[in-house]
Amino acid sequence: MKHIELSPDKLFYTIGEVADMFEVNTSLIRFWEKEFSVIKPKKNAKGNRLFTAGDIENFKLIYFYVKELGMTLKGAQKKLSENKQAAMSTLSIADRLTGIKSKLLEIHANL
Repeated sequence: MKHIELSPDKLFYTIGEVADMFEVNTSLIRFWEKEFSVIKPKKNAKGNRLFTAGDIENFKLIYFYVKELGMTLKGAQKKLSENKQAAMSTLSIADRLTGIKSKLLEIHANL
């Protein structure tokens, strides 16, 4: 899973920005928003979706379970509803391991 950096200065992200972060289409973001109750974007006066850092953390979990682990949407929904804290912990560990892997690959390339 690629590491996603959130800007500390930014409160909201557009659907396009979120789609770019995960390298998916905006339609998939809209679909996951409908399928997962943990995603609750704000909407501005024009009706555009504005996602918070919390929403993006939830998207990370969904992406991890569905795209990385190959779970079904129902399986991912069940995991998130059963114990979100354990899911966040698993994602955090996977994120750290991915960072370590990329650093090791960089060191190996420089040898």
